[in-house]
Amino acid sequence: MSNILRNVVIVSDGTGITAENFAHSLLAQFEINIKDHRIPFIDSVDKAHQAVQKIKDIAAHSIARPMVFTTLVNSEINAVVHACEQAYFIDLFTTFVAPLEQELGLKSNHSINRLHHNADSTAYRDRIEAINFALAHDDGQTYKNLKEADVILVGVSRSGKTPTSLYLAMQYGIKAANCPLIPEDFERRALPSNLVEHRSKLFGLSIDAQRLSEIRNERRPGSKYASIENCRYEVNEVEQMMKRNGIPSSSSTHKSIEEIATTILQEIKIDR
Repeated sequence: MSNILRNVVIVSDGTGITAENFAHSLLAQFEINIKDHRIPFIDSVDKAHQAVQKIKDIAAHSIARPMVFTTLVNSEINAVVHACEQAYFIDLFTTFVAPLEQELGLKSNHSINRLHHNADSTAYRDRIEAINFALAHDDGQTYKNLKEADVILVGVSRSGKTPTSLYLAMQYGIKAANCPLIPEDFERRALPSNLVEHRSKLFGLSIDAQRLSEIRNERRPGSKYASIENCRYEVNEVEQMMKRNGIPSSSSTHKSIEEIATTILQEIKIDR
């Protein structure tokens, strides 16, 4: 891995989140260290000049020149930013829009921030509703309205259920509840009664016992809850319960939230 830190600057007329994700996907192919800088909402020439000054400041404190990823629709604004000579530029729109125009036989409408002008759209409202649902049904807070859930995540405490359910809600508008399986469930060798009727919606998350112990020790150091013996017991019991009840599952130990979410979407067959 290169020891030189490369500064990565995202310049966008919108939030820059999409461009940042794309830049990360590209740079993940290289063994380098990066530091992110996002410059959003560059929708005027004045703001473009301000962005250029920020890029110059970053370059002045860098060993290697910054890499700048841009998604700027307005040609005048784009020209101002790209006139900066202290950085290496990758124009995502120029790279991909022109070939798409040729393939589709259509001209781009060149609308600034078009992707994010959707606060009144059905998809946006679905995401907000799904986020509220995930928060209300986090960690088994309530079993009400589980019939509305698209998926119900089950597993031991601290196995990744909460971040996964929130990611599903924010990214896909999926209504995801999450319910911990606890020692009382293991003693009864049965799922909580409130979940039995929703078995077809259940998806289990497991985790390596050693990793679980490390995570729990960050929260409750030295407790029985975090002990390796207890973690081994709980992980074994929850995996056996999933097998007995035919619950599809995945281990969160070495998977990112994105990978877990994709596995869930494929397994549960949720169409989004």
